[in-house]
Amino acid sequence: MEKRIIIIPTYNEKENIEKIIRYVFSLPDAFDILVIDDGSPDGTAAIVKKLMPEFDTHLFLEERKGKLGLGTAYIHGFNWSIRNNYDYIFEMDADFSHNPQDLIRLYQACKEQDADLAVGSRYCNGVNVVNWPMSRILTSYYGSMYVRTVLRTPVRDNTAGFVCYSRKVLEAINFDRIKHIGYGFQIEMKFVAWKLGFKIVEVPIVFTDRQEGTSKMSKGIFKEAIFGVIKLRTSALFGGIKRYKK
Repeated sequence: MEKRIIIIPTYNEKENIEKIIRYVFSLPDAFDILVIDDGSPDGTAAIVKKLMPEFDTHLFLEERKGKLGLGTAYIHGFNWSIRNNYDYIFEMDADFSHNPQDLIRLYQACKEQDADLAVGSRYCNGVNVVNWPMSRILTSYYGSMYVRTVLRTPVRDNTAGFVCYSRKVLEAINFDRIKHIGYGFQIEMKFVAWKLGFKIVEVPIVFTDRQEGTSKMSKGIFKEAIFGVIKLRTSALFGGIKRYKK
C-alpha cells in the first residue's frame, strides 16, 4: 500500500494547527502528517504533542530551535519522509489557505496523469485567490509571470506551496545544493525538478488567505524569490543544473 505524508511547517500556528490536523484525518483518503515546528513560542508544538496519542502512528512532530527558514523545514521533512519510506510527499500550509480537500486531487494528478510533481496552482485557470488585496494579487501574479519568463518553465504558479512530490523526484535532488530558504525555495525546487526531466502537472485550486494567525510574508522573502531567479537562470545556462543531481 502506498504511503502518503503531508509536511506542514509551523511557526505560531496555535489558532490553526489542531483544526487542520483534524480536517486532514477526516478525509476519505488516508494521509499521515509531519509537522515541522520552528520553536513556536505560542505553544504550537505542545498542541501537536497533545494530539499525537489520539492519532497514534499517523501524526508526527519534528521540533527545531528557532526560525530556520521555510526551505530548510521542508528539506528536513523530505529527508525524514524518505527515511520512513513514503511514496508521495505533500507540502501544505497550516492556515487553511490550501483546502485539504485538494490533497486528493493532487494525488490523483500523480496517479492518473503520471505527474512526478503536482502543483496546486492559483494561476493555471485564471486567477483564483480569495481575500487578498488587489495589490498583493497583482504582485503575486506578475511575479509568477516574471519567474516563468526568466526561467522558461512551463509552470504558471512557480511560488505555489501546495504540492505533491513523487518520492523519486526528491531522491534525485541533492538538497545541499538548494540555496533558497524562503519562497524562492518553491521556485528553485520546481525549476530543478523540471530541468531534471520530471513531469509537472498543475492542478487548479482556489487559494484563500488565512483567517486566523499572522502571515509570515516579508519583504526579504519576496526579494529572495525575485532576485534569486536571475541566479538560477544564469547557473542553468552554464550547466549548473548538473550540480543538483545526487
